Amino acid sequence: MTQAEKEQDNGKEKEKERDKEKEKEQQRGVKRPIAPPAIPDPLQEQIQSNFIIVIHPGSRTLRIGRATDTLPITIPHVIARRHKQTGQPKYEDAWLLRDGLNKAESNEQRQNGLKMVEQAIWSKKMSNGVRRTPVSAEQARSYNCQIRPAVLDSSSRVKWTHTGHQPPHLVGEEALYVNPSDCYNIHWPIVRGQLNVHAGPGGSLTAVLADLETIWSHVIQKQLEIPLKDLKYYRCILLVPDIYNRPHIKEVVNMLLLNMGFSAIIVHQESVCATFGSGCSSACVVDVGDHKTSLCCVEDGVSHRNSRLCLAYGGSDVTRTFFWLLQRAGFPYRDCQLSSRLDCQLLQNLKETFCHLNQVCVCHLCVLEKDISGLKDHEFQTRFPEAPALLYQVRLGDEKLQASMGLFYPTTFGIVGQKMTSLQYRSQGDSEDPHDEHYLLATQSKQDQSSKSAADRKGISRPGMGLDGEMSAHSGIGEPSDLGRGCGSGGSGAGGMKGETEFGTAQGECLMGAGELEEPLSAHLSRKTAIMSQFESKALGLDKAILHSIDCCASDETKRKMYSSILVVGGGLMFHGAQEFLLHRIINKMPPSFRRLVDNVEVITRPKDMDPRLISWKGGAVLACLDTTQEMWIHQREWQRFGVRMLRERAAFVW
Repeated sequence: MTQAEKEQDNGKEKEKERDKEKEKEQQRGVKRPIAPPAIPDPLQEQIQSNFIIVIHPGSRTLRIGRATDTLPITIPHVIARRHKQTGQPKYEDAWLLRDGLNKAESNEQRQNGLKMVEQAIWSKKMSNGVRRTPVSAEQARSYNCQIRPAVLDSSSRVKWTHTGHQPPHLVGEEALYVNPSDCYNIHWPIVRGQLNVHAGPGGSLTAVLADLETIWSHVIQKQLEIPLKDLKYYRCILLVPDIYNRPHIKEVVNMLLLNMGFSAIIVHQESVCATFGSGCSSACVVDVGDHKTSLCCVEDGVSHRNSRLCLAYGGSDVTRTFFWLLQRAGFPYRDCQLSSRLDCQLLQNLKETFCHLNQVCVCHLCVLEKDISGLKDHEFQTRFPEAPALLYQVRLGDEKLQASMGLFYPTTFGIVGQKMTSLQYRSQGDSEDPHDEHYLLATQSKQDQSSKSAADRKGISRPGMGLDGEMSAHSGIGEPSDLGRGCGSGGSGAGGMKGETEFGTAQGECLMGAGELEEPLSAHLSRKTAIMSQFESKALGLDKAILHSIDCCASDETKRKMYSSILVVGGGLMFHGAQEFLLHRIINKMPPSFRRLVDNVEVITRPKDMDPRLISWKGGAVLACLDTTQEMWIHQREWQRFGVRMLRERAAFVW
């Protein structure tokens, strides 16, 4: 008998023995545990990158394209929907206007913020050693009020979107140029990084998802030239905010896989993709968008949950503040209105053209170089449908600098009574995912209770071991590892019980400090809630938010890495001189202990000379090419069977 035949016979004998053991157990009434259904591993097939579509949905702009494309398709993330009934009232989502601007305290807050900006400008010295005197708006106003526009052309050659064939919807630029007299509602489906769910027309979750599906399907079909019926051959990479709304992400994934018909999907965070796109292994990612500014520390492809922070202001708030400053200086285009889409577009272009942060520090001393003082004349054109093309002259002083500095002094925006800072909260649970973190915490709590009771019995039954029993009981309830990591200067601290609540993970401990476990738990949690509410109502300046985010990292070594690589992406800080200005403020405000530890503080605004607005999308394209990506795909059939549980199983971040 050969060796192979002997091994085969041995295998058959072992199988027979196992069958006999099972029969004996059934006779004795022993119940074997029922194994949970295993999620089948997807077939490791070769994936072609040109069959992967990367989608980066922003509040103002949508970027979408194949992973092999050099640049994505970029369009305004807006849709115009035709009224279903005649005489229906028109509705339009605001572009630059927002809640909290028309409060009684708004103007006073705006004026106070402007005073702080002017003080910051005056406190620095120019290269000749003289302090820079802010230029009064009255000096520019007296000139601008006399300006009358010059007619360049009797026709602007700009047309309203043709709606004679009554299309049910229009997308992107076509939606922006819909005549206000036409029977269309204008919707921006994403606001401040989240789905734009509101009480007005088209504000239900179903309507917002339908808008997203229509916009994305239109771009895929018309500009990427992919028939929608062929999406079953394509995969999708979806970029989501670092602080995400779990139910909304679930619905968007459901729409992409089941409604649009993609064969598989990967969901990943914008900050991590930004590091992939820039080539940085670790960085404090500062994403300044049009509606929101998000910060997160990323280390080796992992987003530190404690460091996530979302500020409810961005480039559009700078644009609105610039318009307010222009009005103070006698803006010659006197018909400009924030309620007009085309005027908002004009103001956006003026901000990008004129505004700057040319307050460059050449060393750690407070010396300014390239400082532009005095008044300067500028020109701009207006080209609107059914109107002549006009040329305006405008004289401006510090308005160009003051508007951009609003990102560092956000009280200048005049927003009152709104939540200005968002943190990552613990999941509220999902009925489709019974074994989520709540389940794990509950089972962990039961294990802690059983170990506590066992320790108590052990302490009672064995004299002289009362101290050990007491220590065991305490360790089961409140060890620092169970209370959430602190984020003080030493990276240690304590907070409320992790099983009870979590306010942006350890961010509450950053604000409260360490060594405060002496008080009762209920009092600690109520105080923590009050402090967090106060923290979220405040608008942190961009430099302070960066310092706060880095300070929430666990170790000094991680903090050192973050200070040496501050990556700024998005289109909200694309001002001339922004890199040097931000670097100067970070160096001046960072903790003194880290000035000795950090060899070099670096602010990166254009890695590899790339457009900072495209870096996150580019990172999604890089992600599509990585070998490790194979394990992250969620296939359509898996989503149909297991639903949101697949995000917890496959997402590269803690769901």
